[in-house]
Amino acid sequence: MTGRLVVCPTPIGNLEDVTLRVLSALREADVVACEDTRRTRILLDRYGVKAKLVSYHEHNERARSAELVKRMGDGAVVALVSDAGMPLVSDPGYLLVRACVSAGLPVEVLPGPSAAITALVASGLPADEWHFHGFLPRKKGELRSVLTDQSSTLIAFESPRRVPPTLAVLAELDPDREVAVCRELTKAHEEVVRGTAAELAERYAGEPPRGEVVLVIAPPSEAASGGPDPAALDALRKLVDAGAHPRKAATVVASLTGTSANSLYQALTSE
Repeated sequence: MTGRLVVCPTPIGNLEDVTLRVLSALREADVVACEDTRRTRILLDRYGVKAKLVSYHEHNERARSAELVKRMGDGAVVALVSDAGMPLVSDPGYLLVRACVSAGLPVEVLPGPSAAITALVASGLPADEWHFHGFLPRKKGELRSVLTDQSSTLIAFESPRRVPPTLAVLAELDPDREVAVCRELTKAHEEVVRGTAAELAERYAGEPPRGEVVLVIAPPSEAASGGPDPAALDALRKLVDAGAHPRKAATVVASLTGTSANSLYQALTSE
């Protein structure tokens, strides 16, 4: 009998958020692959789940994936968890899922907690169309490009100490952009602070938030998305005239100027 992989999301804070299906899957699995066996054991002990644990993290992901696929091929059921939330979403697991797909092994994904979705709903910002970026880039040019090259609500993870400089960059680009700083979601000190980029940049300038943070950023205001910077567009024209590929050149100019790569490309091709 062929085994399978069961992807199990775990609580992002409050242990009572684990689902009955996830607990059942963990009890029935032959082995549970987890980022930190100590952290996963806390959850399992809370619910009296006795399961064999093996470590599965970014440093052993490739080798462990091959080992687990072999076990599933021999009939084992493997449950995959991360420290919190849905595996693969800014967490290990992609290589294992891909390996299962390539080997023709069934992959079952259970629904459950997700910091990104929880923050999106709590933010009060448009949720009909959104983009999840994971962790935001640290380099200012790349960060400016991410923050400007969007037409939908942006969800991103950010370290507490990076929140003030990130909000400062956003306030420079579009001070009226609506933002929600979602902190310690589902935990005892949960907090959602909403306001404009300028307001929140000022609020956190002297004291970064504490705990785990998810930023939710509204689409650019009409004033900010009226069109690309003329100087940036002129620079793009010169690069293309010199033989550069339009799309690649737009990306380079965007990273240097903070202008949207898409708006630059669209403005160039519509001339």
